[in-house]
Amino acid sequence: MSVDLPAGIPPFLAASGWGDSAVEPLPGDASFRRYFRIRRGAVEGGASAMLMHAPPPHEDPGPFLRIARWLEANGMRAPAILAEEPGEGLVLLEDFGDVRMRDYLDEWPADEREVYEGAIDALADLHRLPPAPLLDYTLAEYLREVRLFTEWYCPAQGLAVDAAGYDRAWEEVLTALLPRQRPGVTVLRDYHAENIMLLGHLRKQGLLDFQDALVGHPAYDLVSLLQDARRDVAPALEAAMFDRYVAVSGAGPDFRADYARLGAQRNAKIVGIFVRLWQRDGKPRYLTMIPRVWALLERDLAHPALEPVAAWFDANIPPALREAGGGAWTL
Repeated sequence: MSVDLPAGIPPFLAASGWGDSAVEPLPGDASFRRYFRIRRGAVEGGASAMLMHAPPPHEDPGPFLRIARWLEANGMRAPAILAEEPGEGLVLLEDFGDVRMRDYLDEWPADEREVYEGAIDALADLHRLPPAPLLDYTLAEYLREVRLFTEWYCPAQGLAVDAAGYDRAWEEVLTALLPRQRPGVTVLRDYHAENIMLLGHLRKQGLLDFQDALVGHPAYDLVSLLQDARRDVAPALEAAMFDRYVAVSGAGPDFRADYARLGAQRNAKIVGIFVRLWQRDGKPRYLTMIPRVWALLERDLAHPALEPVAAWFDANIPPALREAGGGAWTL
């Protein structure tokens, strides 16, 4: 072993038949999970696997394992499970390689439309399936998420806001879409360019980071993809891919309004999460993404379906902060 590994990993790898392997730590994400690439020997191009370390009590690999197996059983490409020890937070996975959608498009921007078409088609395939046996995306969960904005962003900006009015506005806006998420689809909740791998072909998608999946509205993962917090998606491309999804899925007349509702909900939540990652978890780099997310939020708030929430923003968030994309940050 070439790195200092958390306790339990060397015997787990040995028991899994990978005890003689080189271990390469990979950059972390916004959670407590850590990832390592495992290679037999140290030969580039040799047999490899991915090790997920999701230690309790902060993490539980059980949901990831269940959803990965459901996706594979239903023809979607989640990484195969090679070995597991859930009580220790250890899972050995198929290695999907290094070609993330985000990284590929940074290098080959001319392929953007084809790559996004593949991601749209994969999402439509997922939505044609009966939903996975998961909990529903309830109004209570939507509201819990969107409160992250008033719980983290507003205090960080020194704003005393009408939190009860915020809840009422969102409840009014989101209640309207609840009947349209029955029977629902499997919502991965983080379907974007950094969680999609390209598996040897621009239209062949490998899925990652789906452990928080629920059963909900088909617009949620679409807006996650097309209003990406981590990557600019031109409005023209967003519109074209939205139309492609509608064409292949047969989405109804209320779908555009629901897309705006869930776009605003998700983007307000993400602003709160990014501030929390800075203040609570010591990860200030996420603050640099807030202006992008804020611009998307403002676009969604302009839709008539968001009128109650837009009125709350008008009354509670100063114009100077809004014009500055959420404001400047002193790190």
